[in-house]
Amino acid sequence: MNPRLIDCACIVAQPWRNGGGMTRELLAAPDSQNWQYRICVADINGDGAFSSYPGVDRWFAVLEGEGVYLQIDGNGHRQLPHEEPLRFDGAAQIHCRLLGGATRDLNLMLRNVSGRMQRADAGIAWSATDGACGLFATQPGHCHIADQGDARKAVVVPMPAFSLLWFERSPGRLIFEADRAGEARIGYWLAVQTEPTASC
Repeated sequence: MNPRLIDCACIVAQPWRNGGGMTRELLAAPDSQNWQYRICVADINGDGAFSSYPGVDRWFAVLEGEGVYLQIDGNGHRQLPHEEPLRFDGAAQIHCRLLGGATRDLNLMLRNVSGRMQRADAGIAWSATDGACGLFATQPGHCHIADQGDARKAVVVPMPAFSLLWFERSPGRLIFEADRAGEARIGYWLAVQTEPTASC
């Protein structure tokens, strides 16, 4: 178990082609050009269309800001900060309208693999049965990696706000404790089944 800690503040932002935002790529596997899964943070600064990704399953969550209103193939959806993430087809036609200024958003993109994103709450254990997994924390705190055989052997990893702790293989049970008391919604769990899924 050798997790990677990736601080969003250390990643150079890349501008969108349409000028509406910036993206920080935290992780792409096996590489940035031929990825099966990709995790990135986007700063959306204006209304506009999302890029099309045929064959990609997308998960989307608002981290900061007032939220967004998405038109997905003509169907409207309001997405607010810290809600359960939205899942949609990367090939869909999507237009984004900001509800009250710029937002920061988390994206999980999957190509020929399955996965999920789930809201994380402080102090509540979470585990992925197999595959790769991790936590994106929006608050500073500590992630406890529990030893399934002996709770006393738990490893504790400090995490700054807006960082990703990533495991190539699930380590078992994970618990995040925020440094500031009263912080309940502290980020998002992510999991990827790294064996490719069959395509029709």
